[in-house]
Amino acid sequence: MMMFEDLFTVPRKNFQDALESQQRLLKGIETLTKLERPRGGVSEKEVIYTEDKLVLYHFVPKVKRPLKTPTLISYALVNKYYMLDLQEGNSFVEDLLNAGADLYVIDWGYPTKDDMFITMEDYIQGYMRNCVEAVLEHSGADKINFFGICQGANFATIFTALNPDLVKNLVTVVAPIDFSPCDKLLFQWGKYLDADSMVEAYGNVSGEIMNNGFLLLSPIKLTTNKYLDLVDKLDNEKAMTNFLALESWIFDSPDQAGATIRQFTNDMYHDNKLVKGELKIGDETVNLKNIKQPLLNIIAKRDDQVPTLASEPLPKLVGSKDTETVYYESGHIGLFVSKRSREQVIPKLMDFYKTHDD
Repeated sequence: MMMFEDLFTVPRKNFQDALESQQRLLKGIETLTKLERPRGGVSEKEVIYTEDKLVLYHFVPKVKRPLKTPTLISYALVNKYYMLDLQEGNSFVEDLLNAGADLYVIDWGYPTKDDMFITMEDYIQGYMRNCVEAVLEHSGADKINFFGICQGANFATIFTALNPDLVKNLVTVVAPIDFSPCDKLLFQWGKYLDADSMVEAYGNVSGEIMNNGFLLLSPIKLTTNKYLDLVDKLDNEKAMTNFLALESWIFDSPDQAGATIRQFTNDMYHDNKLVKGELKIGDETVNLKNIKQPLLNIIAKRDDQVPTLASEPLPKLVGSKDTETVYYESGHIGLFVSKRSREQVIPKLMDFYKTHDD
């Protein structure tokens, strides 16, 4: 039974809690007003090739003798590559450079309406091939290490199958290869997406539409907790800067070229042609057995976008006898922005490259 004095104590405590919460909020707002908007892509780099809206960068090496074979990073079309290079001290690229990698990265740019007819062939056998050749010319090497992430891993895999003479080693990270699994909402959604109607209506599919789709498909609990947890960090300048850097990247979503998203949706999500050996890029049929290069296949076990089952089959589909699949307790993005994940992934990746750099 509530004592007489509790009639005053409880309201007083509630009032004090509310006042403290309000003070934290005001302090947090003050912190936010002082923060500079984080800029992505912090590592020093130089432009070595441009074509249309595409830019190819070379990161300035951080060691005197980087690996002999240059590594070209291929990221997905739906977001920007600088998620790998968000902030000083929180950069996958920086970690790789410090470990001795010689890195190049493709920035696909921002498609506009005049790009609506750009096809997967244009991306893979046009832009991507030109980038590979530019890297080889710039570095003096005769082959590259291909490092593909998400859809960029899908493209890198296709490129390697079509141009095996240009690739020394292939690394795929959270790679969507087999589109038959249905245990993630994105793959369920993709199977019923009417890309034909969207392209006919809009030409390109806007980044905003894609981003809203990804947000809707994210587990509600994860999305809600992310913003609720932020309340306790409002007075922490470092935590807020990290949060703003990642949020800025998440909402920096280029439009998708109409012809490419139409083919990718229909041929991959709907018909699973890559796994079936039926995918055509231009006049060429993609045969994954042409990939005889060493393959490192990296999977995030808590990925909420690309199912584990979508990435696992790749080593059995290629012609290489030197394949390895490794799993990490991480999410789709956590592999690159989590310090713990980077501390596990970078050594494995560099060991693979050094072992196959002769």
